[in-house]
Amino acid sequence: MRVVVTGGAGFIGANLARLLVEQGDEVVVVDDLSTGFRSNLDGVDVELREGSILDATLLDAVVPSADAVVHLAAVPSVPRSVADPLTSHAANATGTLMVLDAARRSPTPPHVTVASSSSVYGANPELPKHEDLRCVPMSPYAVSKLATESYATAFAHVYGLETMPFRFFNVFGPLQAAGHAYAAVIPQFVSAALEGRPLPLDGDGTQSRDFTFVGTVVRVLAEAAHRRVTSPQPVNLAFGGSTTLQVLIGMLEERLGRPVELDRRPPRAGDVPHSQADPTRLLGLFPGVTPVPLEQGLDETIAWFVQERG
Repeated sequence: MRVVVTGGAGFIGANLARLLVEQGDEVVVVDDLSTGFRSNLDGVDVELREGSILDATLLDAVVPSADAVVHLAAVPSVPRSVADPLTSHAANATGTLMVLDAARRSPTPPHVTVASSSSVYGANPELPKHEDLRCVPMSPYAVSKLATESYATAFAHVYGLETMPFRFFNVFGPLQAAGHAYAAVIPQFVSAALEGRPLPLDGDGTQSRDFTFVGTVVRVLAEAAHRRVTSPQPVNLAFGGSTTLQVLIGMLEERLGRPVELDRRPPRAGDVPHSQADPTRLLGLFPGVTPVPLEQGLDETIAWFVQERG
């Protein structure tokens, strides 16, 4: 099948492109390379169309020939959205609308998967997070992701478009960049630990996350595209883990065989203290999925960083 992956030069997108090619699919990547890297696709047999999802002409050139679209393109990061909310909204909300509209206009509309975020739950304190909870977004990024999933469900209802909206929870693994101001916590910690630098810890380390290995995530995304799985409501793409940053630091120390120093910082604006998924809806749709354990995923991530350092 022919799959368009928006944001396919990014961390999750490039891992997905690799898997799809291995499974025999024809893959077209749409990416403006603002946060993704061409090098992430080195050695992967894909067609790369460099450009923005805000370009309707580009979308109309690639979407109508697709059997499926996996829409991952976004301006990620809560802090980035706090610093620049308009850019976050344009890429994440308006960009999603344009991708969905291109699919709607196609003579044979493709199946469309979209990536939302656990950040939409925001200030709602209930744990674990199930999809029927009231969303209380605490950042422009969270608002833009709530718009992402809402557009997908609306297009399914109004136009009959086959859509699958997922809420991602702290995805990590190989290809995840560390060397920028808005890097996610695991690549930040691993990179700093390997280089002997203090680990940047925002807050007191008691905040907890449902870390999900990228290999598990892309297997679910590929299956959703191949089986044309749909859902009238968003679906958590995580498995109910709950790991504090203090525990994560201890796991790194165990693997390195030495203690690490910490660069303690104030809590970040817009961050939620705890995030944990209820995976019931996910497992109902994908009963065969088995998540990679955090320990194994962390080992694979460290191995990739070591390899990248040469």
